[in-house]
Amino acid sequence: MMKPLKTLCLALLLFQCKTTQETPTHLKSLFADVEKLKGRTEYINSPFVAAGDRVYLVGHQDGTFPDLGWHVTGEMGGIWDHPIKLMDGFTAEIASEGQNVCLTKADTFYNYPFANEHLYQLPSLGLKVERLQFVPDGKEAVAIEYTLFNESDNPKKITFHFNGVSDLRPTWLGERTNMNDGKDEATYDESAKSWMIKDSLNEWYVAFGSTLTPVSHQQNTVHCDYKPAGKTTNASLSYELEIPAHSSAVIPFTISGSYKSSSQVKETYQDVQKNTVQLLKDKKERYKAIAAKTQLTIPDKDIQLAFNWLKYNSDWLIRDVPEVGRGLAAGLPDYPWWFGVDNEYSLQGVLAIGNVDIVYKTIDLLVKESEKVNKSNGRVLHEMSTNGAVFNPGNINETPQFATLIWTVYKWTGNKEFLQKYYPFVNKGLDWLMKENDKDGNLLPDGFGMMEIHGLNSEMIDVAAYTQKAFADAAEMASEMGDKTLSTNYQQAANQLKQKINTDFWAPESQSYADFIGTKEQTLHLIKDAIVRADTLKKPWAITELKATEAKVLGLPAKTKKGFVLFHNWVVNTPMEMGIADTAKALIALETGHKFVNPYGMFVTGIDRDESAGKDVSSSAKGKKTFTYTGAVMTLPTGVQAIAENNYGRPDQALDYLKRMTRAFSFALPGSMYEVSPDYGMFTQAWTLYSYAIPLVRQFFGIQPIASKKIIRIQPQMPSTWDNAQLENVTVGNNQLKVVYGKNLKTVKLTIEQSQEDWQIQLAFPAQKYRVWKLNGQPMNPKKAGNFDIIEAKGAKIELELEN
Repeated sequence: MMKPLKTLCLALLLFQCKTTQETPTHLKSLFADVEKLKGRTEYINSPFVAAGDRVYLVGHQDGTFPDLGWHVTGEMGGIWDHPIKLMDGFTAEIASEGQNVCLTKADTFYNYPFANEHLYQLPSLGLKVERLQFVPDGKEAVAIEYTLFNESDNPKKITFHFNGVSDLRPTWLGERTNMNDGKDEATYDESAKSWMIKDSLNEWYVAFGSTLTPVSHQQNTVHCDYKPAGKTTNASLSYELEIPAHSSAVIPFTISGSYKSSSQVKETYQDVQKNTVQLLKDKKERYKAIAAKTQLTIPDKDIQLAFNWLKYNSDWLIRDVPEVGRGLAAGLPDYPWWFGVDNEYSLQGVLAIGNVDIVYKTIDLLVKESEKVNKSNGRVLHEMSTNGAVFNPGNINETPQFATLIWTVYKWTGNKEFLQKYYPFVNKGLDWLMKENDKDGNLLPDGFGMMEIHGLNSEMIDVAAYTQKAFADAAEMASEMGDKTLSTNYQQAANQLKQKINTDFWAPESQSYADFIGTKEQTLHLIKDAIVRADTLKKPWAITELKATEAKVLGLPAKTKKGFVLFHNWVVNTPMEMGIADTAKALIALETGHKFVNPYGMFVTGIDRDESAGKDVSSSAKGKKTFTYTGAVMTLPTGVQAIAENNYGRPDQALDYLKRMTRAFSFALPGSMYEVSPDYGMFTQAWTLYSYAIPLVRQFFGIQPIASKKIIRIQPQMPSTWDNAQLENVTVGNNQLKVVYGKNLKTVKLTIEQSQEDWQIQLAFPAQKYRVWKLNGQPMNPKKAGNFDIIEAKGAKIELELEN
């Protein structure tokens, strides 16, 4: 039980005795056994996030809150409670012995999976300060704790000023839902010892304060020269403390928000302030559970660490706005809302790490809102803000990719109700895709895919590849639903598309699949645009290549329509990502793709590469005055290339791409990977998990479930440098799986453990690769199925030993 401060004063502990109050709890004590990563000094002036599903805080690692972001210019940092922003940030200032020192230049930053810490060395005052913050699950609040250490031989009298700067304003596209920003107005609440700030035009609120009693409170007094943009107001709280020599004092703060009522913001404030310790314990336990799922142990420890933290990153991006929905957002700081295509990649990764609940909820949100905006035609939206306003009703690729997502979820969960719920939506979507977007009836829909380059909206290679896969997956769905006629029709479309992709899109002169199929006239316009781009970026090799292509195109008949390689965009590799490229062509194209890399991975647009790219490990952000993806190397294209390599039996090459991506892990933000490697764009991006989980879980370990039939195929293809690898607690339906792999010069040993021993495990290896098979110590003869030898077994533990 806490003691009154007067009692503690008699024991010479912590605070100067001016009022009777209770000792704040030291949250830092709960972090002794929690992993943390230290930030790099050269990136102390770059962003971080304290993440929660309702509220999150974005600032700089040095402890400041500068204006940042471009989606709402300068406003994407601070504290957000979507669909509104609460605060631009806060400052803290220490006055002692005639000096005033602002806590604006942290010396060190540490990132925990679910919290952050800033360390300040103040030698002129004989002090060290720690600032720790976390966001409780399901709460519209942030908890902050300052710990002041007196490192001197004498007691210290200190005045601590905390200044909060509100910026109650709407999210992006707020004007579309009549969200208008008013002036912020502050009121001091004596009973709660806190400030309450309200937007003058709306029932939007933010409150902040401490359990300690301030000696003064002031309004509109600028501290630490912090003057952010916006219709803000600021209010401060000051506390007087006395810290004995070689002792410490703790000052806790709570910040709460609401976009509904003053009573709600007060209730949240009191709840979080009273229960901060338990809320932190709850979050800590939940993150332990995240870490335990799909637990990876491999020789490449950097990749292992990156994968572990990507599991945490995906949790950072869960956005819950009860009036709209709960789902996985795309990235921070500029994409804290929901996307169709991002989730069509991301959720496959989330599924592999066992967070099925957020997979279901995100899909439900996307379908619900897509049906609204697209009048129930099955088209999948592209981007929606947290107020429910849809910015883009959907690019062409998003509808077929959604079909593949639904089938993938069903294969991993076996949830028939889920399939029954979304199967009609998939059918409508494929119908819309072909009727509205394939005017010439050649099975190749026209329109924008992943590459949002002006003019690239004809028959795109990624749209074609994802559409082929969608029809193949829809054929499986239709069969599962007992619709044999539709299944046959879908499969016929998939077969025809596969043939078209391997003929019409193949560009032998470029040893690559084409960026697009287009007319002569369209292609000449795109070549001109590409030459301007290459010239601007000073890429002479690309200009030479494009001019040579231009000369060939000029010689074509006027009505020519064919496939062209102009940009060397990463999407030319999607036929290999989907596994539909002919093997001979795939191997050629993969080698071509490898030309367009730098040490961090694949260029988004290959003509942006130059001769220094092979060894350039410098910053991507340096020198950029406006936001642009030109010249970008990104985690998604790199992951797609790793998946593509694995699909054609090249795990060593796939591992190389994973290693390239991993060079960017913790480059700028410890524990995260930027969208654009190594340090540009979003400082955490959801789809990066796809780029790791698919190669690692579904390909290296080879886990390929059909949960509805209680079958799991294990088809490992490990990199040659991995002698041992293990994956634990993989969720497939109601089964939990553990896979242990080991090899030496003569043998390979595979051990499978599962919680549901009646499930059938199919163990598959390349045909005739191993001459001796032993199942649970007994010699066995595998059966041949296609290009693989297979043994089937059931039981809680299955051991397979193979010899060359």
